[in-house]
Amino acid sequence: MAGLVPAIHVFLVAQLEERGSPGMTAGHAASRLGVLIPPFAGTTMRECAITSAKIMESLMSWMPTNDPVLGDAKSCDTLELVIVPRTRDLGDGFEVRRALPHGKRQMVGPFIFFDHFGPVQFMSGKGMDVRPHPHIGLATVTYLFDGSIMHRDSEGNIQEIQPGAMNLMTAGRGIAHSERTPDVQRNNGQKMLGLQSWIALPAGAEEIAPSFQHYGSADLPTVQDRGFTARIIAGSAFGAKSPVTMVSPWFYTEVTAEQGVSVPLDPDHEERAIYLVDGEIEISGDRYEGPRLLIFRPGDRITVKTTKPTRMMFLGGDALEGPRHIWWNFVSSSKERIEQAKQDWKTGRFAHVPNEHEFIPLPE
Repeated sequence: MAGLVPAIHVFLVAQLEERGSPGMTAGHAASRLGVLIPPFAGTTMRECAITSAKIMESLMSWMPTNDPVLGDAKSCDTLELVIVPRTRDLGDGFEVRRALPHGKRQMVGPFIFFDHFGPVQFMSGKGMDVRPHPHIGLATVTYLFDGSIMHRDSEGNIQEIQPGAMNLMTAGRGIAHSERTPDVQRNNGQKMLGLQSWIALPAGAEEIAPSFQHYGSADLPTVQDRGFTARIIAGSAFGAKSPVTMVSPWFYTEVTAEQGVSVPLDPDHEERAIYLVDGEIEISGDRYEGPRLLIFRPGDRITVKTTKPTRMMFLGGDALEGPRHIWWNFVSSSKERIEQAKQDWKTGRFAHVPNEHEFIPLPE
């Protein structure tokens, strides 16, 4: 674990240099990184804990920074863009990767933010503690492959998020929530691997009432075909439909496939992409390995062939009517609305999360 200390220090310096604001309070959710972090030389354990908490809470929020590296130029005609997610390695093999937003592509359908966190092994007594923080104008999807997260929000919802479950929190006009490791998993330690996505809400629905939907893995339809299994998290795919209620057309599907299997991506949606979590696929003779976000041109039915055992996410939907402004945890078609949200959080006008007694301050 000693190797984590210089990695954390380098990461912190890089974050501050990128953002050009050494006094900035970090953003939202990399408290998912609560691995063992001994004190830096010359610091107390409390100072180290404060520093590591700021790192943890910065990764899964969005603030302007360098774009992810564009993938290989070589691609088949159906591919519009290949994105290699920007990666932060915090030591002990734990990485957080961001694919969206990107300088050449803000959204795929309504997907405006896409983070891939882990894998990480939390030691006994350790875990994530993402303090209450606000959202407007979006819906969050937290999807886990390993581990467990306790969700609490200002609407009074309390839900343990587990692997394979769909958890859709619609912020609308405003919601605050926290994400923490449940007590049992904190005591025992746990492995964590998952994805967090933000879905931008369409015009006319940006200010809807906040809400939360949970569907366990057993409640989501699965489709099994020759060599692959698909879990329909949202929308429709492979002839099956998720029970999740949405305010715009989009889809999200987990696909796990053996080596040498062909899997179709239908042209039913205007914008489509595949996020390779791990493994490798071949498209028209070109090979791509995870992690990658492959964004396709509209229109054609696409078939991908796995060259290794592969886990991937099919995602996309109808394009929104226009671009969105995004700052920290706020998304809106209006800059003025984001400014209002900043002041609302700074002055305590967001509803409080019950039984929470701390919060993430507004970045300055």
